[in-house]
Amino acid sequence: MPEHDAERAFRRFFDDHHTDLSRLAYLVTGETQVADDLASDAFVEVWKHWERVRAADSPIAYARGIVTNLARQWIRRQTRERAGMLRLGLLRRDRGETDTPAILDVRAALARLPLRRRECVVLRYAFDVPEKEVAAILGISVGAVKSHTSRGAAQLSEFLREMPPATGGGHHG
Repeated sequence: MPEHDAERAFRRFFDDHHTDLSRLAYLVTGETQVADDLASDAFVEVWKHWERVRAADSPIAYARGIVTNLARQWIRRQTRERAGMLRLGLLRRDRGETDTPAILDVRAALARLPLRRRECVVLRYAFDVPEKEVAAILGISVGAVKSHTSRGAAQLSEFLREMPPATGGGHHG
């Protein structure tokens, strides 16, 4: 394929999917700026392997796989760094915001899920990705996707029931 056609196809792919890939990264990491960076990094990888991506059964699934892998790596780095800072007493465990809207409650509850469950729940429910495609993106079986999604959704629901109301109206009996 001529280089010009490849660039045009990549630009169209970028325009069509950048927002969704950034949102996926945000829902997995919980960090807006990081999500934009991870989406950009994913598109660099997509471009490097553009012929392979275009030839894939689902180019967007390929790109989602890159985003989830980058997000997983970022979370692991943050976890190691945070643990080191806590050990050194350089980080406090307090939460400043008490009157958060419901969307922040969902974000906090998502952040409490184990990473694999979070990835499955986000891909299945926020992006409506079919189980088979989630399995391909994450490199796990369809059965594992079903299990992680089911358990993750139940756990998420439990976390949300445990949270105090976001309106700050106090606890009523």
